[in-house]
Amino acid sequence: MTAPGELTDEFGRIDIYLFDQLLREHVKPGMRVLDAGCGHGRNLVYLLQHGFDVSAVDRSPEAVAKTAALAARLAPELPPTQFRIETLESLSFPDASFDLVVCSAVLHFAEDPAHFNAMVTELWRVLAPAGLFFARLASSIGIETQVVSLGSGRYHLPDGSDRYLVDESQLLTLTERLGGALADPIKTTNVQGQRCMTTWVVKRPRG
Repeated sequence: MTAPGELTDEFGRIDIYLFDQLLREHVKPGMRVLDAGCGHGRNLVYLLQHGFDVSAVDRSPEAVAKTAALAARLAPELPPTQFRIETLESLSFPDASFDLVVCSAVLHFAEDPAHFNAMVTELWRVLAPAGLFFARLASSIGIETQVVSLGSGRYHLPDGSDRYLVDESQLLTLTERLGGALADPIKTTNVQGQRCMTTWVVKRPRG
């Protein structure tokens, strides 16, 4: 039997819905991966240890430093230049650089629709044909009557936070505009009426 500590050593504190993509082999070793808004690298522990070509960006120098240190320990063959201090709307990577783009709990910090669309467009730009875009973000799905509009797509949530929120219609429209297809149905977790987090997974066509 695997002890809880051993599970953490193997998988870190990976997003459970990204873990689901691993279990279903939608995410496979050898993939070129971008963690967009990596924080301290909680989603990268397994990927770094199992042959993924990982890059990561965050606007926080501290976050990038910690993720780069994690990579140096778990995958020392990866060049440190793959870990960069950047905003999601202005990435320095070439077009079609990655087979998997992960953006977990970041897009809801958008300032307005233009900022949100700029981030998504840039993440899609660096996604290769047949690549997978995985996003977790706050939404109004299921708590529409409990959020208060602040204007420009931002809302005050029952948990006290202010976030840019999407809804199902917006995500479906954006998927179509990008020319992608849902790899999974849109899934939303309602956290006791305080906030809702939606998983949006989109497959890019082969070309």
